[in-house]
Amino acid sequence: MLFYPQAIITVFAAIVFFLFHYYHRRRCCKKHPFFTDWPILGMTPPILSNLGQIHDYVSQVLHLHGGTGNFLGPWFTQMNYVVTCDPMNVHHIMSKNFVNYVKGPEFREIFEALGDGIFTADSDMWKYHRSLLHSLFTTKSFKSFVENTVQKKVASCLIPLLDHIERHGMEVDLQGVFNRFNFDTTCSTILGSDPKSLAADFPKVACERAFSEVGECIFYRHTVPRSIWKLQRWLGIGAEKKMVEAFKVFDQFLLENIASMKQELSKKNEENNKEEDCLLMVLMREEDGKEDVDDKFLRDTAFSLFAAGRDTITSALTWFFWLVATHPSVEAKILEEIKEQKESNKNQVYLHGALCEALRLYPPIPLDRKQAIKQDVLPSGHEVSPGCMILLSLYAMGRHEAMWGKDCWEFKPERWISERGEIIHVPSYKFFGFNAGPRTCLGKDLSFIQMKIIATSIMWNYHVHVVEDHPISPTFSIALRIRDGLKVWITKRG
Repeated sequence: MLFYPQAIITVFAAIVFFLFHYYHRRRCCKKHPFFTDWPILGMTPPILSNLGQIHDYVSQVLHLHGGTGNFLGPWFTQMNYVVTCDPMNVHHIMSKNFVNYVKGPEFREIFEALGDGIFTADSDMWKYHRSLLHSLFTTKSFKSFVENTVQKKVASCLIPLLDHIERHGMEVDLQGVFNRFNFDTTCSTILGSDPKSLAADFPKVACERAFSEVGECIFYRHTVPRSIWKLQRWLGIGAEKKMVEAFKVFDQFLLENIASMKQELSKKNEENNKEEDCLLMVLMREEDGKEDVDDKFLRDTAFSLFAAGRDTITSALTWFFWLVATHPSVEAKILEEIKEQKESNKNQVYLHGALCEALRLYPPIPLDRKQAIKQDVLPSGHEVSPGCMILLSLYAMGRHEAMWGKDCWEFKPERWISERGEIIHVPSYKFFGFNAGPRTCLGKDLSFIQMKIIATSIMWNYHVHVVEDHPISPTFSIALRIRDGLKVWITKRG
């Protein structure tokens, strides 16, 4: 066999490049690696073998490494991250050095379906959206509108549906019920229209299914190298084909509602009836006459608010009801408080604590993602280079012994209640369920109002029983759902 000089040089160059790349990766994370950095595969083998319990696995690994470490994905994929659950790192990233950490262009590309709304925006655009929506969310009239909308939906749809299920002795996926309920109420509060996806026959509603499919496809983009989903989009195959089709359906739904609201706006102005306006109608009224208020601006705002609201409340309620159903003593205390509240208008302190505890253990968004603009050093001592991706594990933060004690894996609403019977304030960088710092969720108070209305109505009327031997485990997805749903049967309270 003859070896030509060019071939020898090519092979030699490839070996040198391979060794240089391997050495460079090892040098970059030699101080704080999570796992062995395998050639080609990077650190993915242990992640792939633990996908079924990924959040608990990552929590354990983070705690073994002091709360922060480096993860390197397969070579040439740029899936390289600093991962942390250290509250001081979170405080630094989300508050103290907030200007250095952004969503970034890659985040916006993955979430391109959301457009340029508050969820994906950075810098001045984010400040504009934040200021505008803050002024709307804090008005008494809008808070009243949201509360009335949820109460009406509970009375007209949720309770009749649960009565039907109870009479027929049916098993039901409570997660699916909450999904439909929250989609309908989100549509009502943002767009002023109810698609009526929550009904006894669980109808197929195209816009509801399309929204769910868009979310599934966005999550898919998080799990594969950018080059793969980009190629699928170019070829029009796989998850990207599904994304395009679902995006068109939901986009059409939004734009049709926006067009309808614009026609109604002048009539409402003439009648001066502002008390029952949905959020987008209030926004159009507030921004009337400004050049940048076009259909795209309204559409992006609506899509972002859907993304921020529907799945998060569904997740929170699902885990809450599972935890309460499996902790009878907690259920009894909540029922006693509901009874006292009905008789004396007492504040629902224990229910609030139970909801916070559910959010601590099962945060609706288990991971947050940031990108550094400039070189920085985190309080943990980890160096952050420009463009570095950082993953904040909210799930692991809720299981941080230094913050919550050795019983941090237990469901104990009492940890949120002081000796004086008041809710204990926990800084947002420790209790990260509603984000932290300047990006703290605008809808936090409204979310608690909605969850308390739903939880009180269901618990006062029904006893929820989880189906025996039904498997309960978190999904690996953007919103933290129960993988196989929450299968329950219900009985009326005497």
